[in-house]
Amino acid sequence: MSAPALQAASALIHHPYRAPDGFEALPPGVFKGSTVFFPDVATLRARQWKDKSGYTYGLHGTPTTFTLEERLASLEGGAHCLLCPSGLAALALVNLACLQAGDEVLLPDNAYGPSKDLARAELQAWGIAHRIYDPMQPDDLAAKISPATRLVWLEVPGSVTLEYPDLPALMQVLQAANAGRSRPILSALDNTWGAGIAFCGFDFGVDVVLQALTKYPSGGADVLMGSVVTRDATLHQRLLHTHMRLGLGVGANDAELVLRGLPTLHLRYHAQDTSTRALAHWMQQQRGVAQVWHPALPGSPGHAHWQRDASAAACLFTVLWQPHIRPEQIDAFCERLRLFKIGYSWGGPISLCMPYDMPTLRSRPWPQAPQAAYGPRLVRLAVGLEAQPDLQADLAQALAALD
Repeated sequence: MSAPALQAASALIHHPYRAPDGFEALPPGVFKGSTVFFPDVATLRARQWKDKSGYTYGLHGTPTTFTLEERLASLEGGAHCLLCPSGLAALALVNLACLQAGDEVLLPDNAYGPSKDLARAELQAWGIAHRIYDPMQPDDLAAKISPATRLVWLEVPGSVTLEYPDLPALMQVLQAANAGRSRPILSALDNTWGAGIAFCGFDFGVDVVLQALTKYPSGGADVLMGSVVTRDATLHQRLLHTHMRLGLGVGANDAELVLRGLPTLHLRYHAQDTSTRALAHWMQQQRGVAQVWHPALPGSPGHAHWQRDASAAACLFTVLWQPHIRPEQIDAFCERLRLFKIGYSWGGPISLCMPYDMPTLRSRPWPQAPQAAYGPRLVRLAVGLEAQPDLQADLAQALAALD
């Protein structure tokens, strides 16, 4: 039936017009849809989505999401990428694909808090044990590995404390532990801080590299998304099937926003890095400040590891206060800030601050921050794209809260 022979309501759905081929522009096309049409039954039965050779259902990929996955795999130096609705969903995917009842997962003591919560709640309820190791002590990782260990999480640096671990030494521990194992221990790196720019996780022998695309790749503070990248095809298939069974998917409009952010990713990352280093150096000289933790600052935990292994340093620094500074003064400092907004996340255009209580960040003694040397509360600052002198002036006026 041709469109003129149809009633108006049907004609709006089954209209015969098709836009001509040949349109090409910088932004990739945005393809939205759940149902994908097949020209005939033979095509339906033959089409394959798992290798990106075709489309079967919107959840399993569209030209928009396939394009984003390929670009992110290249960014991380990997071969395969899966998109998830958030960074935390990407963490959960890796755990669920790689672990089963009776297994054990090891997490760094300074890991992203919700990752620990996931292990304590859901994983434990499903019969998956977890243990915490000190990422700054490779010997502690070696001591924590058991016959049940199947996955080790790495975070470089710690998302709040910004301690920069000796990643090669940690990987050497895993390589030694895997000698003779029929089922090797897998390694998964949260590389949100590095963003595929500061270093390449696969160069250190990591199996899985994850990012919260919510941060740098999006760059607009308006998208929640995560990515899981691998080089090994067999491991990718394992993750892919779990991804399918969990029904994980992202919207085309969100994928479009991340694709829009990727061309400026390097510029934004390095611009924020430059401002952050200047502000971290300045902040370390201010009254009431005991120390500033930033991987590029001499004296920051793991500075030598960063200097050896990385080429950039992102947008975060953490302020530790002198012990006489009271928690209520620190909160007042945060509230006096005008350009730095109080809020979670980072990597977007606006600067952020967030106070944390030090005892909640680590489950074991913290030799880098003994309670006698620092106050009980620290503040992590995320530097946005505002002018660095304006941010410094904002910090300066907020420091009056310590008087």
